[in-house]
Amino acid sequence: MAVTNTPFNAAAAAYGNASRLINQAARPQADITANASPAGGNFAEILAQNVQGVVDQGKAADQMALDMVSGKANVVDMVTALSETEMAIESMVTIRDRVISAYEEIMRMPI
Repeated sequence: MAVTNTPFNAAAAAYGNASRLINQAARPQADITANASPAGGNFAEILAQNVQGVVDQGKAADQMALDMVSGKANVVDMVTALSETEMAIESMVTIRDRVISAYEEIMRMPI
């Protein structure tokens, strides 16, 4: 029985470490929306909201996985939550890639 518990404990510890790192990354040292104009959503505000949405979705998927391990959740619900989180992360990566591409294009413009 100890052999069965050891991999689970190791997986739970790794999962906890990953969750802690995600929570730390979600709390930046400086608030990027501190200078946001109140008249509408600027890019930094929209980006911060989307990042927070991805973090929240990841936390929901994490909770669903823990509920499934404890027998409280359905496998289909867990897979759906993980798929939604994966799609949200892929969307953020796409946005990041496009922002970098736009920045590089601006840097190539003649002054």
